[in-house]
Amino acid sequence: MKYKRFLHLLLLIVPIFILDYASKAWVSFSVSPVYFGQETFPFGGISVFRDFLGIDFCINHVFNHGAAWGLFSSMQHLLLIVRMGVIVGLIGYIIFSPKSKQYHFPLSLIVAGAIGNVVDYFVYGHVVDMFHFIFWGHSFAVFNIADSAIFCGIVWMVLRSFATRVYVPSKS
Repeated sequence: MKYKRFLHLLLLIVPIFILDYASKAWVSFSVSPVYFGQETFPFGGISVFRDFLGIDFCINHVFNHGAAWGLFSSMQHLLLIVRMGVIVGLIGYIIFSPKSKQYHFPLSLIVAGAIGNVVDYFVYGHVVDMFHFIFWGHSFAVFNIADSAIFCGIVWMVLRSFATRVYVPSKS
């Protein structure tokens, strides 16, 4: 049974990792890095669309030395250790916990994204981000496929936990 869980985990993680890695390699070799001095859209990147219902989207090459939004960028080694610990812990939970079946898919998304960002650290020395949205004039944080997988896994788990709760009114 544990072998089957591990195989399912790999079948989900590997395609996400390959897509993430290929997109980061393409951006790293095809798009010039963005520097803060470039103020005009698409900020030195590739414009995908402009002013679609007030939303702009471009592909940029951005270095992220920290976690989300560049937090803790001065603690890269600590972040690496934490990310690797999360990966090992989640894989262990998925494989060895009989209760993890309902969370198998979202936890696998989180593991796939975490692996993608850890590999970036070893390949590039930082995480490569590329998707840049501007919503009605406000720039959103630049992110990548690994970040999207982590976000989707977390949202899935939160929604799943709310959906499985049953409200039982108290008898007062």
